[in-house]
Amino acid sequence: MNKKHIFQITAVAFALAILSSCSADFIDLQDPNAVAASTFYRNENDVLLGVNGIYQSLRSGNNIGETSALFNEERSDNAGRNDNQSNAGEPFQFNDFSLLPSNTYLKRHWLALYETIARANQVLEGIEKVTFTDAQLKGQYQAEAKFLRALMYFELVRKWGDVPLVTKTLNTTDEVTASTFREKKETVYQQIVADLKDVVASPLPNLPNAANKGRVSKSAGNALLGKVYLTMATTLDAANRSTNLNQAKASLLAAYNMRSFGRLREIPYADVFDVSKKTTNPEAIFQIVNKQGDPVYSSSIARNNQARGETINSQFKSTGSGTNVQPDLVKAYEKGDVRKDFSVKYADDPIVKDYFITKFRDNSAAAGTNGYGGNDWVLLRYADVILMLAEVNLYLGDNTAAIGYLDQVRERVGLPLYETAKSDPAYAAKFPTLKLAVLHERRVELAFENQRWFDLLRFFTNDELAKFFQSKSQADYGIAKLSNFGPKDRYYPIPFDENKLNPERMYQNPGY
Repeated sequence: MNKKHIFQITAVAFALAILSSCSADFIDLQDPNAVAASTFYRNENDVLLGVNGIYQSLRSGNNIGETSALFNEERSDNAGRNDNQSNAGEPFQFNDFSLLPSNTYLKRHWLALYETIARANQVLEGIEKVTFTDAQLKGQYQAEAKFLRALMYFELVRKWGDVPLVTKTLNTTDEVTASTFREKKETVYQQIVADLKDVVASPLPNLPNAANKGRVSKSAGNALLGKVYLTMATTLDAANRSTNLNQAKASLLAAYNMRSFGRLREIPYADVFDVSKKTTNPEAIFQIVNKQGDPVYSSSIARNNQARGETINSQFKSTGSGTNVQPDLVKAYEKGDVRKDFSVKYADDPIVKDYFITKFRDNSAAAGTNGYGGNDWVLLRYADVILMLAEVNLYLGDNTAAIGYLDQVRERVGLPLYETAKSDPAYAAKFPTLKLAVLHERRVELAFENQRWFDLLRFFTNDELAKFFQSKSQADYGIAKLSNFGPKDRYYPIPFDENKLNPERMYQNPGY
């Protein structure tokens, strides 16, 4: 996203804050400092502002921004916290598997995802009121809105299962009431697929140029569609498994064939997270752009992950422990894996004495002692696509192709290729099957990028996932209790305030 787009976001945040109309039962008063949805969209620039407003909503940690690890990494076996007291203990509930429907963090996450959906719906309706001189530009804006709506529903359906499906603006209380029910997850997936099919058939460019980093492209559409099909194949009915796997393969290959490089080894691992190379990094497919040194649009992830007494992440002087890394993950790295030294470090400060995340760094003078970093938050990248191609080919019975993709990722970081690695007794004992080898590679390659929890949901059934967690060493997991994990924990509880609106139509997930 270029500088112009970043500052336009500020303006649109005010414009979109009041786009919801009131019911006709209320007195019709027009706020002189606000613009109603019915009159906001008048020209092409208004649509651009509306689209930028959707992007802007992603930045929040309550949404899928860089500080949203609570809802993903801390739900998995990668990260967590050994503090069960702060903020009434609510953050601790996520990795302790003691999550309550009344959890306020959970509620804010749900609302933030639906806020983005509402903005996308407003744009898709408002765009039809504008006469475009360039039909392709209209198609691009529509595709961006549909991609972002699909991305939000993909987050929702994987975390909650059946969820309300809203694809239009809701302008009256009757419309809200009529839409307040949980749609079956299969129908939600159909909508996600429909939106993403429109994205890949749109006039969007295959890849964004440097000036448009942070905007949706066809490569992003294909990569996300491939991930959606792969998730459907592994988590929905078995009758459509083969069809969904083949669709996943086709979409992932389409994204892969749009890349601007050859093999992954051409891009050093550290370069993927190098702030100075983020606009030229060919591995990134879709990212949330941050502006180094800016108090509002900078990244805080390096500062937030910094442990007391350390300077590797940021010039910011931390007084805390950063983001705790589970010893279970630290032990999962193979000997000689450069990703371990790049991603985690042990803080020897007497107050900390723990591992913290070092994967996202900006200790530059431009970021300064306030830690106003320039890290972009990468949501889709090619190593993810390549490992999904390994996964889908594995499921389709083509082990040779699966190993070829797996080896691309291992090759980049100087690890032995799979056929050599599996002859190592230690590796073979930990990862006795190709499936577990692929899951392991995704874990260490994509650690702390909010992928691990969703990977576990794809690779294991409910009962298998419960056994997986309960087989781990409690000593490698901190004070959060692994024994709490059960089949109910595959999904989050429906937030209490949503459930009480209509307990029958907004029914609670089992076990809560």
